Amino acid sequence: MVNRMILNETSYFGQGAVENVATEILARGFKKAVVVTDKDLVEFGVVDKVTRHLTKANIDFVIYDGIVPNPTIENVKDGVAFVKEAQADCLVAIGGGSPIDTAKAIGIIVTNPEFSDVISLEGVADTKNPCLPILAVPTTSGTAAEVTINYVITDKENNRKFVCVDPHDIPIVAFVDSDMMMGMPSALCAATGMDAMTHAIEGFITQGAWEMSDMLHIKAIEIIGRSLRDSVKGDQVAREQMALGQYIAGMGFSNVGLGLVHGMAHPLSAWYNVPHGVACAALLPTVMKYNKDFTGEKYREIALALGIENAATMSLTDVRDAACDAIDQLSQDVGIPATISELGVKKEDLPQIAEDALRDVCTPGNPRQTSLEDIIALYTSLM
Repeated sequence: MVNRMILNETSYFGQGAVENVATEILARGFKKAVVVTDKDLVEFGVVDKVTRHLTKANIDFVIYDGIVPNPTIENVKDGVAFVKEAQADCLVAIGGGSPIDTAKAIGIIVTNPEFSDVISLEGVADTKNPCLPILAVPTTSGTAAEVTINYVITDKENNRKFVCVDPHDIPIVAFVDSDMMMGMPSALCAATGMDAMTHAIEGFITQGAWEMSDMLHIKAIEIIGRSLRDSVKGDQVAREQMALGQYIAGMGFSNVGLGLVHGMAHPLSAWYNVPHGVACAALLPTVMKYNKDFTGEKYREIALALGIENAATMSLTDVRDAACDAIDQLSQDVGIPATISELGVKKEDLPQIAEDALRDVCTPGNPRQTSLEDIIALYTSLM
């Protein structure tokens, strides 16, 4: 069996990393940038932490701040038109998963215009050209969009989210700077952090996992497990650790896929506009319990990474339960909703939502084969 690993070519880590954005643009000979972001990040001065360095370096740029949570096909098309009109030769994506995902789709379509309908990018699209170069600056510690080959777009007309997987879309440079993440409110910090934990755990137990991805995911679980609670409290050292942990998880899952948590989370975002991280966080403990008997010794490794006492000597049954309980407790400690009804989910919608989850591109990676009835039961148990 051949395993493939794709990573971005350059990344900077630590406080002040964004000072290198201008240096990288100049070194690569780019002439004009479009900054892809959202209005809140502009209003609260987060974008200025980057653009002031561009201004100082006399780099020509314009800002496209039309990105919305759970970005849509229309969002992407508007961005493509904006970039073409600006005649830019690179993108600077500033934000969480939404701006960076949108930048990926924009960048791909600019260089592969035959996919301008956006919807044809679903799954593994046969694009021919690398996307317009993207320099990514994450402002949340969860999605790892700056190091993955995946992005997610919302199809509002059909009330669904679709996943695109394309090695041509990966940002060429990432700037993982905790200063950019200090403005996160605690609820967002918790949701994106649990999303990162979901990436690490699902990537670790997914059917495509192998030794190199396991190495990354188990380290990410360790870092996130010890750092998330303090990160939610606003501790900058912990936020820097979370930024590293989510990036490491992204290095792994981008190459091996995810599982049922993401398969079930995507419809919740599409139907009810639930933030992706919140949806994943609410589902993770329950789906972990559902999968536990199909994971071999991997829950023991998770328990050891989380520092659970006596994890090495417990019975397999007990250590699996302990790992599930520890993730459940972490979720509670950082204030994740315990039920999906708190997120606005309606019981009468569950059969159709479950259909969407079963068809989601992430679901086949789950270690336990699942059915429509199983997914409905899981959703129902969380109401």
